Amino acid sequence: MHLAYPAVLAVLLFCVGLYGVLARRNAILVLMSVELMLNAVNLNLVAFDVWLRDALHAGQALTLFTIAIAAAEIGIGLAIVLAVYRNRGTSAVDDLRDTAELPDDGGDGDGGTDSEGAAADEPDEPGKPDGPAAGKASQKAEATA
Repeated sequence: MHLAYPAVLAVLLFCVGLYGVLARRNAILVLMSVELMLNAVNLNLVAFDVWLRDALHAGQALTLFTIAIAAAEIGIGLAIVLAVYRNRGTSAVDDLRDTAELPDDGGDGDGGTDSEGAAADEPDEPGKPDGPAAGKASQKAEATA
């Protein structure tokens, strides 16, 4: 058997898988396309192992290792996709870009400082308390005066 036949088939499988990774928006289809690419690599490993007549059959051994890694990758990948689908309601890859959590700093976007640049937890004046205690203290002062 010529080496060209499995090599051409592997190139076609790899190209279909690459197209699937680049063009698809569904996460499950992207995982299937990655599996196609890994199978193309496995086909090349076995074909070159037979063609080179390796006594140790290193290509076949590496193929078994690649299959085990691919099975673990699919198991973890499907678990992640199912968890995201339960939380978001979609498995579209484009919708997953907004999953990063943004810091919640009160909406002003400057990391918890007020307009003068002082930290929000510090009182404005050294002798005056800040927050709800300041309101009660001023009410007491007005009542006694």
